Amino acid sequence: MKITLLGAAGGIGQTLSLLLKIQLPSGSSLSLYDITSVIPGLAIDLNHIPTGVKVEGFNGAYAIPALRDANIVLISAGIARKPGMDRADLFHVNAKIIYDLMNQVASIAPKALIGIITNPINSMVVVAAKVLKKAGVYDKKRLFGISTLDIMRANTFVAQCKNKQPTEIEVSVIGGHSGITILPLLSQIKNIHFSNQEVIDLTRRIQNAGSEVVKAKAGAGSATLSMSHAAARFSLSLVRALRGEKNIVECAYVEGNGEYTNFFAQPLLLDENGIAEYLPIGVLSTFEQLTLNNMLETLKKEIKQGEEFVR
Repeated sequence: MKITLLGAAGGIGQTLSLLLKIQLPSGSSLSLYDITSVIPGLAIDLNHIPTGVKVEGFNGAYAIPALRDANIVLISAGIARKPGMDRADLFHVNAKIIYDLMNQVASIAPKALIGIITNPINSMVVVAAKVLKKAGVYDKKRLFGISTLDIMRANTFVAQCKNKQPTEIEVSVIGGHSGITILPLLSQIKNIHFSNQEVIDLTRRIQNAGSEVVKAKAGAGSATLSMSHAAARFSLSLVRALRGEKNIVECAYVEGNGEYTNFFAQPLLLDENGIAEYLPIGVLSTFEQLTLNNMLETLKKEIKQGEEFVR
């Protein structure tokens, strides 16, 4: 099992590299790439940790050596959000990075399962899909926008609100991965009742949690540690599915059947080919249905932005 991480020198990349080094199954290999010269040293540093995971580091203008024989490709490359910057401000810089890297993925590892971490995910996944389509190698069941951080935040905030252990909570989060497009399905949590105000407050906090981190870091970065943990969780679920484990379910932002928008975050059943089944989002409360209806215009605009970037 080979996992390739593109953007390994960044705040997310380094932490994610560490988490994968200590959590991947023994015998796996982890291939790290970034443009900076620190990468070979990062690989050596990680290889001093006594696990059965071999780490290789590659730097330079092209990621091609790192991509050969990859089963899973994770992309965290790009700039981070800063105070006063929304996800739209990130678009042009990060879209160019995703475009360039995905052309290399399409050429070298077209059959890999691909997880996009780079924001704005609502648009970056669309850019990635368009590149793969142009190359004639697109399989929508193998491309994922990793929105797991929204689930983790929802689990944490609900647990805090209701004095529960976060490990006891699992909230489905649908829609997208930015602001009002994030919709936690609080009504579907078993054996927990919320007041109307709690639903409003929790939903807004989950939607704005990224800005909460950016503001608290006072210009020094965005959510890196929690995002790394979220990406590790999703990546390990892909690994388990590739190894034949059954009943692996995760929410992710993917191209689906277009019931709401062409790309949409929803629960997915995973297998060795990526998406085995698009699972239903279930019955929504009145508040959730209204929130879903109100988000669609924004989500469609962000999808269109990604589509128009690749001609």
